[in-house]
Amino acid sequence: MLYHNGLKQGLQAFRQRRINASTYTSRSLHYDGRNRLSNVWTPSQSKKLADTVPEDAHDLLVRAGFLRQAHSGIFHLLPLGLRVQDKIERLVDKHMLALGASKVSLSSLTSESLWQRSGRLEKGRGSEFFRLEDRKGTKMLLSPTHEEEITTIVANAVHSHKQLPLRLYQVSRKYRDEARPRQGLLRGREFIMNDLYTFDSTEESARATYDDVRTAYCALLDDLRLPYLVASADSGNMGGNLSHEYHFASKAGEDTVIKCVQCDYSVNEELYTGRQVSAGSDGVEWTFMISRDRRTLLAISYPAGWQVNTYAVKRAFPDVDASVEAPLELWKAPTVANLAGRTIRWLGESRLDASEEAHTSRLAHALRKVGIQAESFSLDISDSTTDNGQPIGFTKAQDGDKCPSCTPGHLTLHKAVEIGHTFHLGTRYSEPLGLRISDANNSQSLVHMGCHGIGVSRLIAAAASLLADEKGLNWPVAIAPYSAIIIAARKASAEDVQIVYDSLQQSSGVDAIIDDRTDLSTGWKLRDADTIGYPFIVVLGNAWPERRAVELQCRRLGVKEEVRAEDLAHRIAEMSARL
Repeated sequence: MLYHNGLKQGLQAFRQRRINASTYTSRSLHYDGRNRLSNVWTPSQSKKLADTVPEDAHDLLVRAGFLRQAHSGIFHLLPLGLRVQDKIERLVDKHMLALGASKVSLSSLTSESLWQRSGRLEKGRGSEFFRLEDRKGTKMLLSPTHEEEITTIVANAVHSHKQLPLRLYQVSRKYRDEARPRQGLLRGREFIMNDLYTFDSTEESARATYDDVRTAYCALLDDLRLPYLVASADSGNMGGNLSHEYHFASKAGEDTVIKCVQCDYSVNEELYTGRQVSAGSDGVEWTFMISRDRRTLLAISYPAGWQVNTYAVKRAFPDVDASVEAPLELWKAPTVANLAGRTIRWLGESRLDASEEAHTSRLAHALRKVGIQAESFSLDISDSTTDNGQPIGFTKAQDGDKCPSCTPGHLTLHKAVEIGHTFHLGTRYSEPLGLRISDANNSQSLVHMGCHGIGVSRLIAAAASLLADEKGLNWPVAIAPYSAIIIAARKASAEDVQIVYDSLQQSSGVDAIIDDRTDLSTGWKLRDADTIGYPFIVVLGNAWPERRAVELQCRRLGVKEEVRAEDLAHRIAEMSARL
């Protein structure tokens, strides 16, 4: 009884403290409803992690206290990093809800049997799975994506065209056993993704939905106020025949986006086939590749000084094994030489300027130079390798090349980081997984699907990489952990700082935080603020007691100016519109 009475009295006393209205202090923690750095764990470091190596964005994220590595390709988000992630997720929610999408949360575990039914279990990505079994021997996967699961859920719940269109999205963890994790969050083995899955009763409505999603994704990226590129892309293992990628142009990027300066032509290099290039005075060079079944040797001719576009070769001859480093040696190997029906196929410049006999002679001459007698094989010199009716060019794009889509345009190449992808899937998953509905004619028809994704954790790293400078990170206002930090020099009191903080909250809702750490100097706090990358730094210095003015700093805009306290919120809002 005494214990219960004591507990009751303690609870009553706690309720009477009015925490939101007054101040509650425990040890070094200070609670009064205001954001304070003394209450946020920010294990930042003032010195570079390694003086001998230039810092990249990942190094800065670690040094600034946003994340820590747990294992190769796997990271823990700390309070500042989680706050950035939360803001990205809120942006995602905003634009997904505007599309009429409902939010779900799918399990990270999926069964191998579903992936077998869709045909994706071993097709090109079997080694990327994290596999496990439960105590009953059921084979499971850590999901790298959720097309199979969401299709099965909808197949069991949707049976009529009147229940469509349907749009479902989530923000969840995904897993991929990446062979070479690198660049921190940009290519990890565990990552956060926004997935949007769309379901329509007809191909026409599905393509209209696809356009709506593209518009929504562009609107989301517009909110970040960072330059981005949209490029036509290869659908790859995901399936379908229509897809687009969304990129930040960045030197740290692993993709190359090829864009015309005149028209809307914009493609990932994986889709580029370009125009054929005529050989100059330096003549022609040859590259050789071999097919997966080892029965076909590809002889690719191209103007000297250029590079072979492997992606274009794959489009012309999908069975090529581009991973073979020494195709000629393999072609000559005894085990391959015994294969019947071997063919040498020519790929290269158009035959507009030469006869079939002339090209046969050129190919035979090139083969003799590498020790192969053309007479021993069947030669295929047909030039029927086209892409949408246009002859395929087998050289990589270069800055200044003519645009394959318009006459006056020329191409520019951009290294880029992919942050999103949209896919029109058609019936790629609804057919093997039995997602059918009763249509307007009371007949059974397949549902047309789309899947779309924004890499949330990838976007954190990409934005950090895009704006970082020699002083530290530089966050966009929309996703900064805090948009402004308030730092007091010696002549400003805690009450003065609170006045400035409260005025920002009341007049503009600026997401500010107070640096009230008493064991650190003003200089250290300023350097730390630059490292973390707050868009705005507000300093209460000498001008505060004299003129009730603060120093406002914005590194991205190169601004360091004195602003009266009553004008501070307006000035921050004015500059935010330019960030």
